[in-house]
Amino acid sequence: MATKSLIQREKKRQKLEEKYHLIRRSSKKEISKVPSLSDKSEIYGKLQSPPRNSAPTRLRRRCLSTGSPRANYRDFGLSGHILREMVHACLLPGATRSSW
Repeated sequence: MATKSLIQREKKRQKLEEKYHLIRRSSKKEISKVPSLSDKSEIYGKLQSPPRNSAPTRLRRRCLSTGSPRANYRDFGLSGHILREMVHACLLPGATRSSW
């Protein structure tokens, strides 16, 4: 199980990403429209002004039950071993069990 501080840090990053999403998107559109390099460098400076943790590449999906960052399935939002336990306990409808 992940520590609470790591989970809180990830939540903070998600909030920052939502807050600066429009600024990043608009400045990226401006870059594609502007032909001169000097104007592009100014816009790149604007892109670098938001905090680093607001970048979407810094986000990491975590398991909803344990907070583990590894082996997450996007469809369920769960890590692999938790997903397998829930399928074997028949808690996820439509999922088929496999045992080997």
